[in-house]
Amino acid sequence: MFEANRDENLLALMRELKGRKFQPKPLRRTYIKKEPRSSKTRPLGIPVVRDRVAQEVLRRLLEPVFEPLFHDNSFGFRPGRNCHMAIRTALDLHPQGYWYVLDADLRSFFDKIPHSVIMQALAAEVADGNILSTVERFLSAGVMEDGVFKPTTVGTPQGGVISPLLANIVLNHLDWQLDEAGFRFVRYADDFVVLCRSKQQAQEAWNIVTRVTEQLGIELNTDKTHITTYGKGYEFLGFFLSSRSRRMRDKSKQKFMDKVRELTVRHHNLDADAVMKLNRVIRGTANYFATDFATNRWLFQKIDSWIRMRLRAMKYNRKSYNHNYKLRGTFFANKLGLLTLEQFCVTFDAHGKVCYVIPRHGATLFGAAQ
Repeated sequence: MFEANRDENLLALMRELKGRKFQPKPLRRTYIKKEPRSSKTRPLGIPVVRDRVAQEVLRRLLEPVFEPLFHDNSFGFRPGRNCHMAIRTALDLHPQGYWYVLDADLRSFFDKIPHSVIMQALAAEVADGNILSTVERFLSAGVMEDGVFKPTTVGTPQGGVISPLLANIVLNHLDWQLDEAGFRFVRYADDFVVLCRSKQQAQEAWNIVTRVTEQLGIELNTDKTHITTYGKGYEFLGFFLSSRSRRMRDKSKQKFMDKVRELTVRHHNLDADAVMKLNRVIRGTANYFATDFATNRWLFQKIDSWIRMRLRAMKYNRKSYNHNYKLRGTFFANKLGLLTLEQFCVTFDAHGKVCYVIPRHGATLFGAAQ
């Protein structure tokens, strides 16, 4: 509907923003599961298209102001930075003696940031009253849930275009407090770890994080926050990282397998369309977890075998190990074009250069991806 009269809608939006008459509409409240097979949900706030455009305008105005102020070890939702860079930074610190890890968790961070804290952090660098008042109106726009309007007095909605930037602006204070205290850390949005040389230092970092989060009006989740070591391992950005392995964490594995289950229901037809949908899920997961620092090959082999078992059950409408001889792996790769997680794994040649594994079933990675 917005696209149908795009130019007129954009001109009207521009006039409202410049004339200080813009009033955002309430967001649509929806919920997604926090974890696979869990009853716990995460609330999202979905803005209308018009408001998303307005938020993008604000983001493009504010990002150049705050980007130079952000700490180098903040990687979430910043230009030219991603999850893999955050993980590599953490992995590079461990051989330098940073063996102890404060694995911190903020309780419902996006939902509970006080509006006053957000506006105070913005006003410290932005003098334009129109920009500040527009952001404030977005924060207090409210939500529609089951047809009922509910006001919002705290938090910035997950699902909003500008929310990640506002989160970074608030947590930038925590970053620099840790830096001034001499701690090494890696943060991606509200997910962060502090890397220390001793357990005592990790406890001191915990005290600083507790103090700063209380100042910001946000809560540290003491049930999930803990001190561990690189030897024992810890979870960060979907990976389980330890001195022995850097693999997909169990929750990420379960989430992927649940997606595969939805696409491989036994009474559905095994056809090209089913394989195409499955390949999308496999490719997306492999692009994230099959990195040069990951050690997922053995796990990927097991999951690939499980996927083929699911497809054999689709073909014959029942599960039987005898079907392994009727439909071998080469059939899925050569006839159906099924991708495997393993074929995306990274290895190194004799000269130390990164190269990709040639799939066991004969197709090259490039050919299989096509």
